Amino acid sequence: MQNKHGDFVWYELLTPDANAAEAFYGPLLGWEFVDSKMPGISYHLVSAADVDGDGRHEVAGVMTLTPEMVEGGARPVWLGYIGVDDVDSTVASIQASGGQLLMPAQDIPGVGRMAMVGDPDGVPFYVMTAADDTPSYAFAADKPRPGHCAWNELNATNQAGAWQFYQKHFGWQKDGEMDMGDMGTYDFIRHGGMIGAIMQKTPDMPMPTWSYYFRVTDIDAAVEHVKTAGGQLMHGPQEVPGGDHIIVGADPQGAIFCLVGGRSAA
Repeated sequence: MQNKHGDFVWYELLTPDANAAEAFYGPLLGWEFVDSKMPGISYHLVSAADVDGDGRHEVAGVMTLTPEMVEGGARPVWLGYIGVDDVDSTVASIQASGGQLLMPAQDIPGVGRMAMVGDPDGVPFYVMTAADDTPSYAFAADKPRPGHCAWNELNATNQAGAWQFYQKHFGWQKDGEMDMGDMGTYDFIRHGGMIGAIMQKTPDMPMPTWSYYFRVTDIDAAVEHVKTAGGQLMHGPQEVPGGDHIIVGADPQGAIFCLVGGRSAA
């Protein structure tokens, strides 16, 4: 499976305490962590077991926020990476259509070239061109994979404007919608397969944001872990079409996370 322009290829947690974050997420998602040994930063690579029992896949990274980053406004948060054919031309195009450059493009030896950008709402994400053709399984596009991301959801201030922006730069297409009454429509994103959805931000949400749903094997066990490991359950479990359930929570350092999975009582 080769990744293409517009695929989600990586996820990254920014946190002030990587050790505490890893103690929280490791048992929750079956993750293992290894130091990337990148010079000058604390960055750990996250791996999840292959559902077919063939080793592990790298699915995410954990970066420790430095005091300088915090002073500059950085906060605990999950961010996504979208793969592109050319980082520099994509950044220029994004800026020309109302987006923002939040971190200039840079090369990471052996990894690739990347930049942090914001859409016209200011929602941050990375664009990245990998150093080689090794496929990413960080987003489980082919089948349900515990410990991997299963869904990418954008809550936008301007839903129609968000569609124009992401279609233009990444080739995403709308593939149906779900009526949510007063909340408008939940618009499904297709890019090869179904990768997520775009919806209008609700008034109770403090800001527009991307949310990334990681798959667990048992949502009820996940809820218990969140409660006992210092996290906060903010929403759910809520059933979604297809029979899975979702929760939204905050980890002990304050980063919002989302999970999806079946129920033990089902």
